[in-house]
Amino acid sequence: MNLKSVIDNEKRKLLISEIQYYFLEEQDLKLGDLASTLLLDFFCEKIGPEFYNQGVFDSYKYLQNSLDDLLAIQK
Repeated sequence: MNLKSVIDNEKRKLLISEIQYYFLEEQDLKLGDLASTLLLDFFCEKIGPEFYNQGVFDSYKYLQNSLDDLLAIQK
């Protein structure tokens, strides 16, 4: 899955602005649009799948617990 294509243009612009703001405030480093875009793409490619997989696992555990609760009401 290409996470870059999942994020719409408006959200990408917002995330790029957030990256620029973070680096300016926390690191006193002004990043341009290209550097911020490349950083966002890196996060999407390398880190995004970890969050996605954790979300899938958390959903699985939630559904499994819900089904266990459903089976517990059997007579």
